[in-house]
Amino acid sequence: MPELFNVQTPAAAWRLFLRHLPIRITTATIEVAAALDRVLAETVIAPHDLPSFARSTVDGYAVLAADTFGASASLPAYLSVIGETAMGQAASLAIDSGACTIVHTGGMIPPGADAVVMVEHTERVQPPRALAVTAGHTPSAFPHTIEVLRPLAPGQNVIQVGEDVRQGEIVLAAGRRLRPADLGGLLAVGITQVTVAQPPRVAILSQGDEVVPPTQTPGPGQIRDINSYTLAALTRRAGAEPILMGVAPDQLGALSALARQAFAQADVVVISAGSSVSVRDMTAEVIAALGQPGILVHGLSVRPGKPTILAVCDGKPVFGLPGNPVSAMVIFDLVVAPTLRLLQGEEGPPRRIVMARLARPIASVTGREDYVPVRLEQRGNERWAVPVFGKSNLIYTLLQADGTVRVALDSNGIGEAEWVEVLQ
Repeated sequence: MPELFNVQTPAAAWRLFLRHLPIRITTATIEVAAALDRVLAETVIAPHDLPSFARSTVDGYAVLAADTFGASASLPAYLSVIGETAMGQAASLAIDSGACTIVHTGGMIPPGADAVVMVEHTERVQPPRALAVTAGHTPSAFPHTIEVLRPLAPGQNVIQVGEDVRQGEIVLAAGRRLRPADLGGLLAVGITQVTVAQPPRVAILSQGDEVVPPTQTPGPGQIRDINSYTLAALTRRAGAEPILMGVAPDQLGALSALARQAFAQADVVVISAGSSVSVRDMTAEVIAALGQPGILVHGLSVRPGKPTILAVCDGKPVFGLPGNPVSAMVIFDLVVAPTLRLLQGEEGPPRRIVMARLARPIASVTGREDYVPVRLEQRGNERWAVPVFGKSNLIYTLLQADGTVRVALDSNGIGEAEWVEVLQ
């Protein structure tokens, strides 16, 4: 078997790949309610202040803070309750010194008031005085008096106008993948439509005479297709749209025909299996025929996943991934997922990282990056990462893992109890 050609470090391979990859982002304007996990293509500016009126954060009484200075349980401040601000309505009563009104959480603060005393910090000392009932009139519970048992500072228990966001400020910047809270923030300022990146279409093609659909019982020497479905799930997680092309046999003509079909239908092509160099492996030949400049990298100095192909063919990224499930998933996270995020204009950290102490040492060799699956355990007050060692064709190695630990290119391993970053 000839050696892999053009083996490069992941960093060098990525730089070379980016130099040849044109970033074309297509956009669409959609309803905010349907925009979860989509990437913003345009920065959103607040059209008005939020909140647009001063609001109470508690149930209690809107007061002038100066009226409560020095108040205590033994020497309370006495205030006259002159009315109530109903929820969803404008405050109609102005507050002067010595007066207050009932307010509710989220309700509007009346003019003149600058703080809200919690109802738990008051006592009613004069029962409501019901006025005489006459035809067409309702008894009134006001005025009455309360004791305020604690002092307040100006602004206490009040959300000021524009405290959440000011008119003209950036609500969300372009490149942000929208979370549930983001949708709420947009709707809160009346933005009901946003311009987002269209998800790239990713054609996923598996290869091998031995590979059969998951619904089929494998015969002697056969295995079920795992990669198509795990790579499709990773594609969705990266915000893209997978297109399952099926399994091509180990025949150059059949593989070429299916690859050309995938190339015509999608923005990105991923071929799993057949990326190593042997008599039977034809992926490199097929990819090279799809367009220019063609294959840029064939072989990465990583484990697992050394026989990886990075290519750009007539402006489209094409990847050849190893056939082993663990290798395919590791390499997808390493190069395919970042490409899909670039094609959506996504900014920010792509994956969640947690810190943990390594439960047992990991051996490595310099000149190669290692990605080791780990299981996370809580031991007392510390999180520990337990390596899950196994061959790259054993999918259950990843099923037992909560993430992976990267061993750097220039490292010969990581010692027991050292702190590591776990990519999830």
